[in-house]
Amino acid sequence: MKNKLDKIDIKILELLQENSKVTAKTIGENLNLSQTPIFERIKKLEKEGYIKNYMAILSEWKLGLKQTVFIGITLNGHTRSYLEKFLAKVNNFHEVLECYQVTGNFDYMLKVVVKDIDAYQTFVETKLSMISELNNVHTYIVTKKGKQSNKLDLSFLEDLV
Repeated sequence: MKNKLDKIDIKILELLQENSKVTAKTIGENLNLSQTPIFERIKKLEKEGYIKNYMAILSEWKLGLKQTVFIGITLNGHTRSYLEKFLAKVNNFHEVLECYQVTGNFDYMLKVVVKDIDAYQTFVETKLSMISELNNVHTYIVTKKGKQSNKLDLSFLEDLV
């Protein structure tokens, strides 16, 4: 399948990943193009779904959310209704930042961010354990963060252009 992106599109995506507030004018200056074609390309990238959203990445620590926990979840059943019910409930928990259906020992992996271990315990007791589809929970407490990024490396796309 031929890639629809050209080198300019890829550079625009890279620049927007570094700073989503960068202006079309600044991107144009970086690429030796005027503001209008850059703006049109950005709108096209948004329309085609390459750009899903713009957001600020907040400091969990500054906000008092000092504990990250990964949770391996197994469910009692694996029918579509079990999966849908579980997801519907988990998607409403503000503590859950990410939820992935996975292969291996678990059905789902959750990334949970809370104030501290006590807040995590409260989350488990008052929310997570109330999910009837839940079979087993394995908790992995983060003691130190290593790499943490939302930026995709787009260098592999340049070989396709």
